[in-house]
Amino acid sequence: MGRQAIVLRAAKPTFDEGLLCARYLDIAAEGFFRFMLGPRAAHIIVKAYTQPNHSYSFQNVTFAEHHKRIVGMALGFTAEQHRGFSDQPLKEAAGHLAVRMAAVKIMLAPLFRILKTIAEGDFYLLAIAIDDELRGEGVGSTLMDLIEEQARASGSTRLTLDVSAKNEGARRFYERRGMTVESQWPKRLPIPVLKFYRMTKVL
Repeated sequence: MGRQAIVLRAAKPTFDEGLLCARYLDIAAEGFFRFMLGPRAAHIIVKAYTQPNHSYSFQNVTFAEHHKRIVGMALGFTAEQHRGFSDQPLKEAAGHLAVRMAAVKIMLAPLFRILKTIAEGDFYLLAIAIDDELRGEGVGSTLMDLIEEQARASGSTRLTLDVSAKNEGARRFYERRGMTVESQWPKRLPIPVLKFYRMTKVL
């Protein structure tokens, strides 16, 4: 499959595309959203996805299509946008499960603080994921090309993301894209499943 067969487009605030966004988010986060929101995580994210001005909004999503079928997604935003985001859409979508979400955020408070360290001038890539059968076919690289274009067009000076230490394949992919490890969290906890690398690239 050549890159010319991949079409990138902005997401629409529809239920079906929200479900796809929820699936790709959970793939990128290695199951974290199901852990945080429970078995109805996908429907909660869908409900929030259709609303503007928050981290998981359709406004921040780009889908990759192959033969008119969505096969991948990237979600990113600027540091300035992130400062203006609200958790309210996700809390309202979660309903009574917002208590579970709050408990997870308290339990993993240092992890959530990572998102508060997006530096001025950064464009933050929250998630990128593609269908397994299309790995190695250029979908991820095409999405990354667009993310870098969006970052430059926004006036951002760096591209930034966080990647799990155990996801060595993703880290190698980002390194091939010119990204380098800037820091890690936590600094001393020797449990790879809870360890993340902050990677950056000067644009």
